[in-house]
Amino acid sequence: MDHRALGNTGLSLSVLGYGASSIGQEFRQVEIGEALRSVNVALDRGINLIDTAAYYGRGMSELLLGRILPDIPRESYLLSTKLGRYAPAHFDFSAKRVAESVDVSLERMKIDCIDILFCHDIEFVDMDIIVNETLPAIRKQIEKGKVRFVGVSGYPIKIFTEMLGRSDLDVILTYSHYTLLNDMALKLVEPCQEKGVGLITAAPFSGRLLTQAPLPEWHQATPDVRRVAAEAAAFCEKHGTDIAKLALQYSVANDCFATCLAGSANPDRVDQWCDWLEEPLDQQLVADVKSIFEPIDNWFYLSGRPENNDATE
Repeated sequence: MDHRALGNTGLSLSVLGYGASSIGQEFRQVEIGEALRSVNVALDRGINLIDTAAYYGRGMSELLLGRILPDIPRESYLLSTKLGRYAPAHFDFSAKRVAESVDVSLERMKIDCIDILFCHDIEFVDMDIIVNETLPAIRKQIEKGKVRFVGVSGYPIKIFTEMLGRSDLDVILTYSHYTLLNDMALKLVEPCQEKGVGLITAAPFSGRLLTQAPLPEWHQATPDVRRVAAEAAAFCEKHGTDIAKLALQYSVANDCFATCLAGSANPDRVDQWCDWLEEPLDQQLVADVKSIFEPIDNWFYLSGRPENNDATE
């Protein structure tokens, strides 16, 4: 699997990263043995980044990783996790909680150091807290050797442009903003490159919207968006392919992003994704599908505090 540099961190990431939200049952009930095998398959196929969060499964994702990571050579993978969000409406970005969260994550996963630590879904809180308290607290954890690099994650593009101007970051993690129906993350490419900040994209399937699987209950797609997505999926099927395949290939292909995170608790699915990446991207099919998505081009929803969103982004 190809690798790309992550900003100025010195890290080299596989172009596809493994997102461990699925093993925390964020999409469905999982069979633990299968969930653990999915991680092993990802690593066996050359994926070298595992991304999780204290929020995923309310600790379940990190705990399950702790069952297998001790048996895997530490130099063979990179690990990112997140802090600050612990339940749907529970956020705590205080310096005290930063120190506690780092120690808890290390204990859960049975590792000594977190490669990348993200502030999770920061659009739900006042940006001043992140800039003045959370990030300095994480830098102290870096000084202690418990963390290597720091970043922020979330949904609205506005939070990233603001944080790039107000803070010293190593990495940005954006999701559902570089897909077949939304490419707003491209706005971040130049400012990240200017500051040497690594840029990671995630959710190439836009929360299953760009697949033929049922959407999770929490999905915010409107009826019109669902209708157009179903039309695009049917078009792909008519032309002999799965829209999920096209979506993954498309999101991974852009080398402006160090890696694209996707997750599944099904080891066969992870294996299939890696097979798909060995096949060429059908550029004509991409153009045709994008034309179908034109009526909802760059569709997005509002997330978090109103002041952290830009309704015109």
